[in-house]
Amino acid sequence: MKTSIIIAISLIFNFSSAQDYPPPTDLITIPTAGTLMRGSFSMDMRIQDEGGLILGLSTGITDRFQFGLSFGSPNLIGDEKLNWYPRPEAKLKYLIINEDLSLPGVALGLNTQGFGSYNDSLERYETKAFGLYLAGSKNWRSPLGNLGVHSGINYNFLENLDEDEDPNLFFGLDLELNPELSILLEYNSALNENEMTAKTMSINSGGYLNAAVRWSFVESLYLELDFNNLLFDDKQVDSFKREIKITYIEYF
Repeated sequence: MKTSIIIAISLIFNFSSAQDYPPPTDLITIPTAGTLMRGSFSMDMRIQDEGGLILGLSTGITDRFQFGLSFGSPNLIGDEKLNWYPRPEAKLKYLIINEDLSLPGVALGLNTQGFGSYNDSLERYETKAFGLYLAGSKNWRSPLGNLGVHSGINYNFLENLDEDEDPNLFFGLDLELNPELSILLEYNSALNENEMTAKTMSINSGGYLNAAVRWSFVESLYLELDFNNLLFDDKQVDSFKREIKITYIEYF
């Protein structure tokens, strides 16, 4: 009986080398253990609600280490007075453990880019950045394509004037439906937005549940339709967020 179960699982998931199916460097918002290869770079543009826009650029310094910067505005598109975010934000990631057949990939990183509007008095984004994080990723080959499972823990040491300095947990998965199309799902538990002043600002109800469809319609170019904050607090906002992300990856 045990042998039959193992054979059945093997037919569903062909456990192949993680090098054949590397995880993405990010899902919708959460980081993964994936890093850019040496000599590659990615440019991404996130179009947020209310005309917000975040532009990011990252490059693979080595096969394990990537570095990036991002900058934007919560209302770049529109007719209101233009407000820029207070500073460019940093994205660093180092792959500690390579993924193999038995072990997940593990990466240590720093991401100071939050999302939405910026509160000057509390010096925090509407949705906090992940800050310092440790992320793990494991990938399998399914009948449809690559299946990736991701999780991690993070601590934001910059946005804590709202009196909530708790560590936070996040989880996610990506599933290839075919070589062009993928479905993404993630959950950010937002444990650092549920106490004191942070709770009064929070727009989620029990964490951020996000879903997306990612389409690679030409080589190296990805279009992503995001449906963020599906567990929204209807006392703070009227609906979940509908956003677009465009990513371009190329080699030097």
